[in-house]
Amino acid sequence: MDSVTQFVLGAAVGAATLGPRIGPRKAAIAGGLLGTLPDLDVLFPFDDPIDSFTLHRGPSHSFFVQALAAPLVGEAVVRLFKGLRDQRLRTYLAVYLIFATHAVIDALTIYGTRVFWPLIRDPVGTGSVFIIDPLYSLPLLFVVVWAFVKGTWSRRFGLSVVAALALSTAYMGWGLAAQQVVKARAASLLADAGVVPDRLMASPTPFNTLFWKAIAVDGERYINLYIPVFGSREAVTAYVHPRGTERLNCLEGSEALAKLAAFSDGFFRIDVEDGNVVVSDLRMGMTPNYVFRFAVAQETADGLTPMAPERRETVRSTDGDTEWLLANLSGESALRPAEALMAVNLAKPVRVAEDGGTQRAC
Repeated sequence: MDSVTQFVLGAAVGAATLGPRIGPRKAAIAGGLLGTLPDLDVLFPFDDPIDSFTLHRGPSHSFFVQALAAPLVGEAVVRLFKGLRDQRLRTYLAVYLIFATHAVIDALTIYGTRVFWPLIRDPVGTGSVFIIDPLYSLPLLFVVVWAFVKGTWSRRFGLSVVAALALSTAYMGWGLAAQQVVKARAASLLADAGVVPDRLMASPTPFNTLFWKAIAVDGERYINLYIPVFGSREAVTAYVHPRGTERLNCLEGSEALAKLAAFSDGFFRIDVEDGNVVVSDLRMGMTPNYVFRFAVAQETADGLTPMAPERRETVRSTDGDTEWLLANLSGESALRPAEALMAVNLAKPVRVAEDGGTQRAC
């Protein structure tokens, strides 16, 4: 999740667990700072931009590493606040809870978080919440602001903090449930259109959990479906795009491509831009403006030549996206302008290229 959300979550957990001992303000400040601590791994000097992308949210987000770090950090907190000198176990547990809740909500985004490292090195990413969601953050922000202006603990404040944490947690539960509804609806719509995808995922569109994007990877193309949780089948729009994977035979042995393909769980596309082969993660961003795009090879007279990976800049949205999103959130089915030319009718069979399509010469 975004840094503000991680701060207010840590602050709320800190206020709930340590506030009765050291006061809401001090507990919220300490909890907020500790809640951002796991993200300091962004400062690690990775070898290249792909490692920086794929290895973020690594050991510092692991429940096991956090359990080892909690007593060390907790002891520093005990020594900092006199009111905690006789509350070591309580403080250690509070620190661990702040760290662990950071990792949990990160794991609910699509990016992926290695919460079980080193026992399980694969990242966990349910994709049931957008990386910034005001409906999750606002209840926590309210009680944290209250904590900052409140010097002493009160029963009313304590109940409010617990209520805010319960409300935000329930919202995350709603996101997980809505995701299953959307995936089932997407699978049904695709089956009716004669498509049985190799991979299918669903994640919310920006800033909400009412309007979702499902991505179906099927051979050399992928289908974007935009699905309202409470809308009818007629409210769903779909678009077919090429993945560019006919170039895979030319990139065999590319370590950079292998890392991106594995991290994206197969949800990637390949394009050629200005003579460079660019790999995009389909899960983050929206066609054609994906957030994470990397040049991994160059077109030369001798074919494709591997290059030192470079991250490509991208525009986060295109003209008409805001109006399109607001229209669909208000119950009006609207085509997305950036993909309108690739729209398909799911009431009819959708032609999707099969595996093993035409291969390009390398």
